[in-house]
Amino acid sequence: DVLRLWVSAVDYSVDVSIGPNILKQIFESYRKLRNTMRYLVGNLHDFTPSKHGVPREDLPDLDQWMLTQLDNVKAEVDDAMANYQFYRASQALQRFAISDLSNFYLDIAKDRLYISAPDDFRRRSCQTVLRALAEDMASSMAPLLPHLAEDVWQNLPYVDERGAESVFLNGWSASGLDAESLEKANAATAGWGLVRSVRDDVNKALELARSDKLIGASLEAAVFIHPGNASVAQVLAGLPQDGINDLRYIMLASEVSLVDSADDVEGRSACVVQAADSESGCTVGVAPAGGVKCERCWNFCTTVGDDSRHPAICHRCVDAVDKLGMEPPGANKASDEATASASA
Repeated sequence: DVLRLWVSAVDYSVDVSIGPNILKQIFESYRKLRNTMRYLVGNLHDFTPSKHGVPREDLPDLDQWMLTQLDNVKAEVDDAMANYQFYRASQALQRFAISDLSNFYLDIAKDRLYISAPDDFRRRSCQTVLRALAEDMASSMAPLLPHLAEDVWQNLPYVDERGAESVFLNGWSASGLDAESLEKANAATAGWGLVRSVRDDVNKALELARSDKLIGASLEAAVFIHPGNASVAQVLAGLPQDGINDLRYIMLASEVSLVDSADDVEGRSACVVQAADSESGCTVGVAPAGGVKCERCWNFCTTVGDDSRHPAICHRCVDAVDKLGMEPPGANKASDEATASASA
């Protein structure tokens, strides 16, 4: 597969080079692709499409954007293959896996996948997207990386619902949208490009805070943002507060506040990225988050300890452990002691 990836990555219209260093770089690209696919498949272990899948029109905004990006990649790969420009297909898949998935969507998805109760909508909607990503990426990379693609296909946990027995019997994964529909979908989700630009600026501010020893992990931070212009302000303020598209989940911080001026950012923050130094034109500041750290999700909030049964976790984690049927700490011991006392 590594050698096939090298063949697909080179532009054969010019001189082709190969050597130990080039193959080492190709192997690193292959490893990143494989790790991304392993993440996708691993988080589908309890997912059955017919039972848990969410219709595309009912998915949250973030998930709709992710599927639109997937459609864009499939269309690009399809066009590259049709024109024998295999290096374009290879680059598109690698760029998508690293930039859109590993650095953004899958990074955000960890909270939804690992903190939510198994059947929560925010988790099942994310798994619906992971299923589409795993199947369509496997089909798209099959001509280039046949062994990896077949490994992915054979390890999809919903054996009875994966379609064909082999990825090579499943057919070509062309974009599910025609050109006009894809253009409309891109227009409808265009605001996420601005959100990602703001997130890059937030990451700069977080790195400054880490350098100054103000925070360790990003969840220890409170973030303050003054939008650089009306369009950015409209996009950020318009994100639904639904536990999925909230700015604090997108930015991986315990608190995110939109403020009225750059002076407000500087007044509340210990580290600031000025608008002139930011990609989005926003002024972004970071300060240590208030509240108490939840021992389960690691977010800092003021609701930790509100439920006396679970004094070390926040309100949303209490809801999750209740749905899981988990007993409060010491409950089993107290029950055993009560049973022993009654017997005596």
